[in-house]
Amino acid sequence: MPRRSTGRPAPARGPGWLREVPLALLLAVLGLVTLPFLGGGEGPWGRQGQGPGDGPPFGPGASDAVPPDALALALVATAAVALVLRRRQPVWTLVVTTTATATYLALGHPYGPVLLSLAVAVFAIARHRPTREAALWSSGAFVALLVHLFTQPPGGSAVAGVVPAATWVVLPFTIGWARQVLADARARSRADADERLVQAERVRLAQEVHDVVGHGLAAIQMQADIALHVRAARPGQPEEALRAISAASAEALEELRTTLSTLRPEDSGAPDDSRAPTPGVARLGALCERVRAAGVEVDLEVSGVDAALPAATDLAVYRIVQESLTNVVKHSAHPRAEVRVGRDEDAVTVTVTNQDLHADDHVAGLGITGMRHRATQLGGELAHGPGPRPHTFRIHAVLPAPPKESP
Repeated sequence: MPRRSTGRPAPARGPGWLREVPLALLLAVLGLVTLPFLGGGEGPWGRQGQGPGDGPPFGPGASDAVPPDALALALVATAAVALVLRRRQPVWTLVVTTTATATYLALGHPYGPVLLSLAVAVFAIARHRPTREAALWSSGAFVALLVHLFTQPPGGSAVAGVVPAATWVVLPFTIGWARQVLADARARSRADADERLVQAERVRLAQEVHDVVGHGLAAIQMQADIALHVRAARPGQPEEALRAISAASAEALEELRTTLSTLRPEDSGAPDDSRAPTPGVARLGALCERVRAAGVEVDLEVSGVDAALPAATDLAVYRIVQESLTNVVKHSAHPRAEVRVGRDEDAVTVTVTNQDLHADDHVAGLGITGMRHRATQLGGELAHGPGPRPHTFRIHAVLPAPPKESP
């Protein structure tokens, strides 16, 4: 059974991790280039070391910022480089980035691009891991980030820095979680659409097999019954019945091969069993001849169908007539049927009227359900019930067809 998609990107394989390098490299270069200018005073990340409450826009200040040194540069680079594995190993990436960031801040160094690396790591774990797991790891990262607030020299504002510091965790986590929810919803929608297509194909195949096999077996059964009934009085009749049985079974097998061939992949390399053309209006005459050979009087009249119908409509007309005649063969005591197929400006009508067949014979049957499903799939409709004359039953279908194109 195919596994249901979760909406989360599959881990990259082979050189796929190279796609994560540009952002990691950008943050590493940004940190290494700007860090020497963050030793205090006014800078791109705000003021630090000027007194309580002063600091960058998203974090508290410290009374005295320690100028960046080689260790600070190494910590900033480590936090950025770890992002290379943010999709493949988001937990490991968050642990490394959080450790580097918390250590950097606990040493008293000024705020800077190191916080961007932490934000990206939080986003990655929220995007690529289950929500509960991501929330636990992100909470741990937030706690680690707060350590430096309570190790400041006197004069620092630790409590005032909690909410701004939380922004570096809560905001990227929320964005990553929202992206994951959206991706999961899209994946479920695609999976549901695929499932609907599979179910529709199953229904179509069930209808085709039912129509082909049911019609063939009904004709074979009637011919066999005729042969058994007249074998003594008319010695030549069983031979005719056997020929009809052979023809009906051969036709059914050919149509069954054609139907089942649609399940075979195009590149399977198996022999092509779809030699027979798809049944349609052009083959109604042959269909009626086989039914007549089974002992049913069939009066066929086709009018107005002088141009090719759409393939789906053409097949639906044939199957509706076929199933209707099959019901006559199976249920009518004095089998006789009238088949009328006509086309007007924008629709094809199919009417099959037969004798001595009652509506009760069709209730809850797959045949009527299948015929109605064929019609509604094409935007048409199908009705069944007593015919215009006493002791008759009628199937009437209207199938949309595009207007005839003028030359």
